[in-house]
Parts: sequence; structure tokens; C-alpha cells
Amino acid sequence: MKIKEAMTREVEVIHPNASIVEAAEKMKNLNIGPLPVCDGTTVLGMITDRDITIRATAEGHDPKNTKVREVMTADVVHVFDDQDVEDAAKLMAEKQVRRLVVLNRDKRLVGIIAMADVAVDGNKDKLTGQTLESISAPAAPSR
Repeated sequence: MKIKEAMTREVEVIHPNASIVEAAEKMKNLNIGPLPVCDGTTVLGMITDRDITIRATAEGHDPKNTKVREVMTADVVHVFDDQDVEDAAKLMAEKQVRRLVVLNRDKRLVGIIAMADVAVDGNKDKLTGQTLESISAPAAPSR
């Protein structure tokens, strides 16, 4: 199965100049944790509820005056819509992430694929289990 057959197409995004309060409100209203950071259809990064907590709140940044671009993750892990779902699962396991941004070959945002989307492909039960196990493995503590 191709990623474009399993992904979520209508993706909510946030502009890099939005405040982290705006990002948090959007996450709350949509009941989601990650938001792609985009200027139009160009993905510039990803911001998560964890980014807001760790990179902004814990550092004492003012949420009304701190911009998304200041705390987002710029190095976004992505797949292309014409790749196989198995490719997405392998990348999720390797990078220990539960969601991937999906781009077309022009590198424009076209969707998001999550672990739940990978699980839809019933022929991949073993792969889904292995992927989830890899993602869920605890990270080594930084010392």
C-alpha cells in the first residue's frame, strides 16, 4: 500500500511567526500534539506540545511573545506520498517517532501518516508491532 492511500490529507498547520500560545490553543482545540510549521505548503519545521513544554515553558519564555519558529524542531522527518507504507513504518522505528510529515516530490506538504495509519494495512501486523516496539523503547538518559 502506498502512503498516499493511508495518510491523513487535511493537515492543520501553523505559521512560524505565530505565538506558542496560538500553537497550544490550536493543539487543544484539535486534540493533537504535533503541528507542522509551514509557510504556505513549504514545511519549515514541526512543533509539538513537548517542544512548548521543554523548550519554552521550562526555559521561562513568555508564551505570548515567543514565536513558534523559536522552539520548533527544524529537522523534520518526512516521507514521500508515493513510497510504501512499509517505508514509513521503518522510518518511524528508526527515528522513534509516531508520525511523519508526508510530502509530494515537489517537497510540498500533502499529509501526515501516523502509526495508526500504518496499522490499517492489515498485511503488516508483524511490521506494525515491531515499529511500535522500536518507537516505544526508552531513550538513553543524557548524562
